[in-house]
Amino acid sequence: MDTTQMTSPHQPVVVLSRALDQAGDVLAVVHPGDLDKPTPCHGWTVRELADHLAAAPEHFLQLSRGEEVDWSAGAGVEPDRLATHFRLHADDLLHHWHGQPDDQVAQADWQSAEIGVHTWDLVRALGRPMPLDDEVAERGLAFMQQGLTGDNRGEAFGAPVDVPDDAPPYDRLVAFAGRDPRA
Repeated sequence: MDTTQMTSPHQPVVVLSRALDQAGDVLAVVHPGDLDKPTPCHGWTVRELADHLAAAPEHFLQLSRGEEVDWSAGAGVEPDRLATHFRLHADDLLHHWHGQPDDQVAQADWQSAEIGVHTWDLVRALGRPMPLDDEVAERGLAFMQQGLTGDNRGEAFGAPVDVPDDAPPYDRLVAFAGRDPRA
């Protein structure tokens, strides 16, 4: 049986788990010589983006507890500890989602979108191609398309970039988030 075609109410959590795994893998290959490189995330260096990505699971948990979240705050650890910090809080985030009722877990898709875009940003900035999970991009894009408009893009997302409808899933995701996958 092809399990990639099976869906369940908890599929968003399954996909988030894969998004977190691949982000942790990318954070683990950031080297000191990479930290000052630019990224597709306009105005951010690898150091800043890796720190932001490493803090994401902790921020998502704070939000789920109803706490005030400073999205500009980083992980607060040295660059060589970012992957470890990320994985620790990623595990906690997954435990949180596994305890949520079926009618709430679809919200995990927005976290897959955020993590998926920034994982792609880091892969691109590092210049070390790594396989990325297409379903992370597909679910993240579907979620973003439901709620991200020209009016609420803010500074975090540029205008969508045109790509062919048959472009790979990650190209479509990052293009919708305002990055040019051909650049």
